[in-house]
Amino acid sequence: MAITLYGSTSTASLVVHWLLLELDVPHALVMLDFDTRQQKSAEYLALNPAGVVPTLVMDGQVLTEAAAIALHLADLHPHAGLLPAPGTPLRGEAYRWMFWCANTVQPAYRAWFYAHEMAGADNAEATRQHARERLEAAWQRLADHLQASGPYMLGEQLSVVDFMLVMLLRWSRNMPTPSDRWPVLKAYADRLKARPAFIEVYRREGITDWR
Repeated sequence: MAITLYGSTSTASLVVHWLLLELDVPHALVMLDFDTRQQKSAEYLALNPAGVVPTLVMDGQVLTEAAAIALHLADLHPHAGLLPAPGTPLRGEAYRWMFWCANTVQPAYRAWFYAHEMAGADNAEATRQHARERLEAAWQRLADHLQASGPYMLGEQLSVVDFMLVMLLRWSRNMPTPSDRWPVLKAYADRLKARPAFIEVYRREGITDWR
């Protein structure tokens, strides 16, 4: 199967790149330069009209949305055990948390990083403050969940949910109250960051922070 990942350093494509390495899936990697807006080039827009990353092309099929790609990769490689069996209560929990990542956490980050686009320059500061409050509430919810039901989001079973969440925890690293201020979240992230595939994705993308 011919697989190509289009991404950019430190963006949502990181979780897909990490999973491809974790699952030992041969792939080509195309890193787009956001500084020169390669993601808005006519060539890339023909592939992904939204002009965002990640985009994963598998034997001609174009897949987008990081959470959806992560779920699909786990389904394609059941031997890795990164998703519970279909129809089980834990599978439902995996869907719940993945959609929470996509529908609650990622939009809050967008409001933080692109407040002027979300609400206009006059409302940017208020938008950022609201986004910060939403994210810090999310980290408290995660900390409470892991404290009660860890060590992973689905209990004893490592899953794609953990890969997705650790990527999102990383995005808070330069915020006023980063996720690692919660000891349980720091321990959780450190556990995932010690995995060889995480270390390798850092090496390949040239990332040096939040080690």
